[in-house]
Amino acid sequence: MKLTTKLVLAFLLISVFSTGIIAVLTRVAANREFERFLNNRYRSELAEDLARYYRENQGWDGVEYEFRRYGAGNPGGHHMLQFAVADTYGTIVVAGNNRQVGDPCSQEEFASGYPIRVEGDTIGVLLVPNQNNRTPIDSEFLRRLNGYIAFSAVATLLLALFLGILLSRNISRPIRELTKATHKMADGNLGQQVPVRSRDEIGELAQSFNKMSADLARSLNLRKQMTADIAHELRTPLSLILGHAEGVHDGVLKPTRENFEIIREEAERLENLVNDLRTLSLADAGELSVEFQPVNVNDFMSDVHAHYLTLFNQKRIALDFKPAPVVLTANLDPWRFAQVLNNVLDNALRHTPEGGRVELTTQLAENRIQLSVKDSGEGVPPEEAAHLFDRFYRVDKSRARKDGGSGLGLAIAKSIVEMHGGKIWAESETGKGLRVLIDLPRLTN
Repeated sequence: MKLTTKLVLAFLLISVFSTGIIAVLTRVAANREFERFLNNRYRSELAEDLARYYRENQGWDGVEYEFRRYGAGNPGGHHMLQFAVADTYGTIVVAGNNRQVGDPCSQEEFASGYPIRVEGDTIGVLLVPNQNNRTPIDSEFLRRLNGYIAFSAVATLLLALFLGILLSRNISRPIRELTKATHKMADGNLGQQVPVRSRDEIGELAQSFNKMSADLARSLNLRKQMTADIAHELRTPLSLILGHAEGVHDGVLKPTRENFEIIREEAERLENLVNDLRTLSLADAGELSVEFQPVNVNDFMSDVHAHYLTLFNQKRIALDFKPAPVVLTANLDPWRFAQVLNNVLDNALRHTPEGGRVELTTQLAENRIQLSVKDSGEGVPPEEAAHLFDRFYRVDKSRARKDGGSGLGLAIAKSIVEMHGGKIWAESETGKGLRVLIDLPRLTN
C-alpha cells in the first residue's frame, strides 16, 4: 500500500471517529437540553397559572377542577393531576401525581421544586416530574435539529476525505521525488537534486539529500580526476627515467654524470610523489601518527623563519616575521605542523619573483590563533584560490613542471591542519599576491 493511500485512510479514520463522537454527543446533549427546556417552560407556565388561581381564589380550593387539563383519565373516571403543590413547610396542599393532601415531601424533592410566587411572596412549591411535554412542533424542531447534525457529520467526513487526499499528496510528493532521485542515483546517475518545498523535517531531508548527492558527485569526479592526475604525475618521471636509461643502454647517450643525475632527480621526484600520496592516504584513513604537545606559536614561527631565511635570501626574496604581542600557545605536533609551513612557504618561494617579499605573522583573533603567510607574487583569481588545496590542482592548466611540486603539498597541509582542529584557506586577487591563513584553537590553562 502506497504512503498516499495510508495517509488518506489515516485522515479518514481519524475523521470518522472524531466526527462520530462529536455527532453522537451533540445529539444526546441537544435532546437532553431540549427536554430540559420544555420541562422548564411547562413548569413556568403551570406555576404562573397556579399563582393566578391562588390570587383570584385566595386559596387552593377547587384547583383540581380548574386544572383538569393537566390530568389524565383513568378507568374510574377520576382525574389525577400530573403535578402536586407543597406549602412552604413541605406539606402537600394540592394532591396529585400519587400524592395526598397532608403528605410530607422529601427535602430533595422540595429543593428541586419550582416556586409559586404571588406578589413576590412564595406561597408554595410546584412538584412536577420530568416527562415528555413535546408538542408536534417541538418534535418537528428536534427532528430537524438531528437531521442537521447528521448532515453536518456527513459533510465533515466528505471535507475530511478531500483534505486528506490533498494533504497526503502534498506530504508524499517530496518523498516520491526523493525516491525517484534515489533510484536514479542507484543506476549511477549521481548529482541528482530535488526541490526543497518546505522548512520542516521533510525539507531538511531534501536539503540533506541534495548535499549528499552533490558531495557524492564531487567525490566521484575528484576520484576520477585524481586517478588521471596520479597517472600523469607518475608517467612523466618514469618516461624520463626509462628514456635516459634506454639511451645509455643503447649507446645513444653517454653514461655521463649529467645523464645519471637526471635519472636520480626524476627517481627522487617519483619517491617524493609516492611519499606524499602515502601521507594523504594515512590522513584520509585517520592513521597519520601525531604527537600533540603545548607549543609556543611565536617561538615556533620564529624557528621556521630562521630555517627558511637563508634560502629566501639566496633567491633575493625578503622573508619577514611579525609575531603577536601576546604569548600564543597551541596543542600541536611540531614535526607535522612544520610540514604544513614547509609546504606553504615552498609554494610562496616558487611564486614570488626576485626582489619580492613574503611576510609571516601571528595574531590573536577572537581567542583563536591565526597564522598568515603572504607573498607579493602574481596571485590568482578569487575563484581559483578556493581550489588551491585540492589534490593535484594547479592554476596552470597546461600543468607545466618548471615550477616543480607534485600538486599535493597544499592538500597535505590542509589535512594536517584539520587534524589539529583548525582550518586553512587562501585569499588572493590577480596581481596582488596570495595570502594563506591558518586558524587554530588557542590552548588555555
